[in-house]
Amino acid sequence: MDMNLNGKIAVITGGSVGIGLAVAEALAREGVQLVLCARDRVRVDSEAMRISETLGVKAVGVEADVTNPADLEKLRDTVESTFGRLDILINNAGTGSSETIMEADDERWQYYWDLHVMAAVRTARLLVPLMKRAGGGVILNTASICAKQPLGYEPIYNTTKAALVMYGKCLSNELIPFNIRVNTISPGLILTPDWKKTAGILTKDTDQTVDGYLDKIAKDNAPIGRFASPEELANFYVFLCSERASYSVGSNYYVDGGWLKTID
Repeated sequence: MDMNLNGKIAVITGGSVGIGLAVAEALAREGVQLVLCARDRVRVDSEAMRISETLGVKAVGVEADVTNPADLEKLRDTVESTFGRLDILINNAGTGSSETIMEADDERWQYYWDLHVMAAVRTARLLVPLMKRAGGGVILNTASICAKQPLGYEPIYNTTKAALVMYGKCLSNELIPFNIRVNTISPGLILTPDWKKTAGILTKDTDQTVDGYLDKIAKDNAPIGRFASPEELANFYVFLCSERASYSVGSNYYVDGGWLKTID
């Protein structure tokens, strides 16, 4: 199926690893030119160069912490000076948390609020004008199944991702008159480096292997019985970025192998 994305311009935050990098590669295979945003300058530049060389599209890296408004302005300036317009924005930067509500201080709550919610608010304010210049576009926010089905050890992550889902709905209503479609994707078990790192920590000094731990997590939670690869998930992002999903507006899509135990 031709997605008609060739020549489009996309920004991906958290674009140098995991889901963000997989989405970048999938879009590049469709001919999309990229601006990858991440905190690690060496890694984001390296991945952008690799994508350019192997997939034949223009890809640039921007060192930016999305919790820092000044860094997001730098991101906007790079997009404008390099491409002059924008078609796709993937708000993907984020990470899990581990705390209790009683013990977490205000600073920790604020950090994750800025990372998962305010970063998406600020990128919209800064980059939507470039989408309007292009005549429309697509914004996809990466939330989580935990926004609806929370995990007990990360209440801040659960709460901020739930807020991101509502933000996406509100933004979709505001921007659809400008031909800008906003949707949210809430993944379940995706085998990212973060999951492997966590598994390594939890199985250290035990008889359980990392692979064995992850296999048990998948079989205990997802009816499909396994994690998805970032590449599997990325295919869904590509579809929602395309005109094939032209009637998808303001929705939240679970890609979770059946893990969610309720229906909307």
